[in-house]
Amino acid sequence: MAFPSNPLQTLWQWLPAPLQNRYYLTLVIFFFIMIFLDRHGLWTQWRLHRAEQRLEDDKAFYEQKIKDAREEAEDFELTKEKFAREHYFMKRRNEDVYIIKDAK
Repeated sequence: MAFPSNPLQTLWQWLPAPLQNRYYLTLVIFFFIMIFLDRHGLWTQWRLHRAEQRLEDDKAFYEQKIKDAREEAEDFELTKEKFAREHYFMKRRNEDVYIIKDAK
């Protein structure tokens, strides 16, 4: 039994016919490196896209919270006296306040 002079020769013949073309093989290896091993590979891009979507959702949530807080602040400006009477039991001079609690 004779051993081949080049051990890579048997590996080369084992490859399918399209991969035996060295330009095609180089292109396949290049794409493999770019997609899976590169710093900006497919996995990294997917994680960045997920993080971007999460941040956009958070942005929309907090914009809605800001809008609600501004509306509440405007409403509070109009009803300061009512708020003070209900929560702090404040009253005007010569006025009696009676506290009635609901039986729940």
